[in-house]
Amino acid sequence: MADVKRVYTFGNKEAEGNGKMRELLGGKGANLAEMNLIGMPVPPGFTITTEVCTEYYAHGKDNVVELLRPEVEQAMHNIERLTGMKFGDKDMPLLVSVRSGARASMPGMMDTILNLGMNDQAVEAVARRTGNPRFAWDSYRRFVQMYGDVVMGLKPVSKEDHDPFELLIEEQKEKRGVTNDTDLTTDDLRELVAKFKEAILRQTGEEFPTDPWTQLWGAVCAVFGSWMNERAILYRKLNNIPAEWGTAVSVQAMVFGNMGDNSATGVAFSRDAATGENLFNGEYLINAQGEDVVAGIRTPQQITLEGSHRWAKAQNIAEQERRTKYPSLEEVMPDVYKELFAIQHRLEEYFTDMQDIEFTIQDGKLWMLQCRNGKRTGAAMVKIAMDMLREGLIDERTAVLRCEPAKLDELLHPVFDKEAMKRAEVIVKGLPASPGAATGPVVFFAEDAEKLLAETGRKAILVRIETSPEDLKGMLDAAGILTARGGMTSHAAVVARGMGKCCVSGAGELLIDYKARTIRVNGYTVREGDWISLNGSTGEVYLGEVATKAADLSGDFARLMELAAKYSVLKVRANADTPKDAAQAFAFGAEGIGLCRTEHMFFEGDRIRAVREMILADDEAGRRVALAKLLPMQRGDFEGLFKVMNGYPVTVRLLDPPLHEFVPHEEKEQREMAAEMNVPFEKIVAKVESLKEFNPMLGHRGCRLGNTYPEITEMQTRAIIEAAMNVRAGGVPVHVEIMVPLVGNHKELRYQKEIIDRTAETVFTERNDKIDYLVGTMIEVPRAAVTAHQIAEVAEFFSFGTNDLTQMTLGFSRDDIGKFLPIYLEKGILKNDPFQILDRNGVGQLIREAVFKGRGRRENLKCGICGEHGGEPSSVEFCHYAGLNYVSCSPFRVPIARLAAAHAALNQK
Repeated sequence: MADVKRVYTFGNKEAEGNGKMRELLGGKGANLAEMNLIGMPVPPGFTITTEVCTEYYAHGKDNVVELLRPEVEQAMHNIERLTGMKFGDKDMPLLVSVRSGARASMPGMMDTILNLGMNDQAVEAVARRTGNPRFAWDSYRRFVQMYGDVVMGLKPVSKEDHDPFELLIEEQKEKRGVTNDTDLTTDDLRELVAKFKEAILRQTGEEFPTDPWTQLWGAVCAVFGSWMNERAILYRKLNNIPAEWGTAVSVQAMVFGNMGDNSATGVAFSRDAATGENLFNGEYLINAQGEDVVAGIRTPQQITLEGSHRWAKAQNIAEQERRTKYPSLEEVMPDVYKELFAIQHRLEEYFTDMQDIEFTIQDGKLWMLQCRNGKRTGAAMVKIAMDMLREGLIDERTAVLRCEPAKLDELLHPVFDKEAMKRAEVIVKGLPASPGAATGPVVFFAEDAEKLLAETGRKAILVRIETSPEDLKGMLDAAGILTARGGMTSHAAVVARGMGKCCVSGAGELLIDYKARTIRVNGYTVREGDWISLNGSTGEVYLGEVATKAADLSGDFARLMELAAKYSVLKVRANADTPKDAAQAFAFGAEGIGLCRTEHMFFEGDRIRAVREMILADDEAGRRVALAKLLPMQRGDFEGLFKVMNGYPVTVRLLDPPLHEFVPHEEKEQREMAAEMNVPFEKIVAKVESLKEFNPMLGHRGCRLGNTYPEITEMQTRAIIEAAMNVRAGGVPVHVEIMVPLVGNHKELRYQKEIIDRTAETVFTERNDKIDYLVGTMIEVPRAAVTAHQIAEVAEFFSFGTNDLTQMTLGFSRDDIGKFLPIYLEKGILKNDPFQILDRNGVGQLIREAVFKGRGRRENLKCGICGEHGGEPSSVEFCHYAGLNYVSCSPFRVPIARLAAAHAALNQK
């Protein structure tokens, strides 16, 4: 263990690491090294590897500190050599920042500490050296606040309480009669440092550490500890980031944006992260440090003049006021702005992706603190990829791979109807931080958003003064986010864009009262539970609910789908039961229907009565009378589907659920059914009782129904064949596939196929015409997969019903798994929910075996899946590798599946 290199240094355009070492150095550490190597102005520092994070959890804090100590001390000497300062020195104290950095970007999820090394001696030395005592004490105040929060755990007691440090700052401002933090004097800041330390001692029982090395080890271990904090765990779960990756820790010499009016800090993007527009943009604060910008405590100013003009227009601020009170960095520090513009342009060209950069200006000199591929909305993702393709910066394959399939979901959501917006009442306007349309009841706390969704299935609008990383779960469960503070680069804005969540930030006119749970703004009072609507594209907030409509998916989205079709091998079909669903799927590019569930057609109007008549019938003759009533209804449904799909294959699954699902189980409804059907109530009760099963999922359903009551299969086959012939007669091509469900034994399928073929021949004779059709089966019973060679003698196609196949293979009930799934995920027994992401090692192996055996018997056997796994990107990838012909999913997941299929093909090449 002692021979392993754990620390990598960088500085003065040299680095021991590079940009390709993300797994070891994390994204931040790798990019800091790479920026050094390409000559960017980066403060010197060192990165502790992600492997040490693993050691931290395996061996504990004390062992890891002893392992690290020699290398860290040597690396600190390197910073001292490059800066001319010394860590812990009384006269020339070196101050450092300590930041996290996993290989995947996790903005705001882990902890950062600035100005580390400050104590009562260092603050005086900094004041003497800079001739700026206010700056020195402001830096000390910030350090005690961050360290007290992150390392020593001084946090709000309850959700209604404000940050204890911010409360002390507000008290001090009120005492001095000032509004802004920057108006506090040196004496005020000195007083705050003392009050902060008193508060830490009072609440934690620990003295604030004064030794810089003690501070450093506390901070490094706190960053490693934050890898397993609640918000980081949730973020990893949402973004499929493995816990075993760990985080690196980067320690860097401090540069200061809070030294006065010639210093600043900021965050910028080489393109618009919300819309994808090719426009350099970002925000900065004069006389501030980096956390001020992202925390949203002060609303920052725009970096570019163009951005400043747009911001002022959105906020209804006159040009004169903008220029004097809120000037852009381009106006205030034109030379620094030119250097920053050149650097962002070079970084984007170098990394060939949109860059998210953090910078500090110290006494007029620009320093780069971070660059990374920027988080972006789904719309921005598509536009940036297509723009960069047109610009020649990337090729077609890269453009396709650059777009995450799951993020396409954001583009498919409804937008506000323009006519409804004309009538909408605007109550306030903020910054359009993340586009989209959101409407819902107001809640003020993240856990209330979670609770509302869990209890009612309804998504709320989460309203906060500003969000913090602790709000992550509530932000995820909300329909949209509204904040009073913060700019376009605040925590709320960055996280919302990463989630594809609608967000309006910096609506400064909002007066939010957490205890009263009210918003007061422009004469309106909005209480918890009242509905509001957010327009994340304009920043407008409307009173009440505003109607929505389907999004427009032309332009760049259509071009991306063309490229996906060009490179994918796997076809994508849709699960659709109505012409409306089929038309939607076809519009999204579905190449057929992979699953039409005929039972879904039985629940409307007169149909359910006919179904119940069939169930109540005492003999086959009675059942046939009822089925004759259903025949024209089913035929009409199938005609609609065949017309919409215009020659693409339509796979119709015969009746699958047990008959008890079609009858009422409550006495009140049973009496209504008896009255409506003019039969004795007792007969209804007796029939319902006779249909009861101990385990309906494994009971009298699927092909067992068809083999028990052949007349059901006959009626459905006739409806399908007649509909296909009627549509073809109208000049529309048809491609019919009849699917028999729940087969576990090849004999079950043989009986069903005989009925289907006999019925089809009868129709052909009646009409003196023929039509081609295929008969296949749904592989959802493990025995069917194992005996696929026998089933393939009869079946002309396989469709894997992965919902039931997962239940039967794992022995998990989909309806009951919620009772233990969270514990299984937490303990690592399961890596994912197997009903969302296909279980490759179990269910996946059955699919592979069935495909291999089936095609061994029938060489051209067509194989697909029709469970909801068909729209999940990693499951689609598996289906490509398993050699399936298609996946089928719900209509709104068709574009996701199409892009995932292209990814699978390109990654395989």
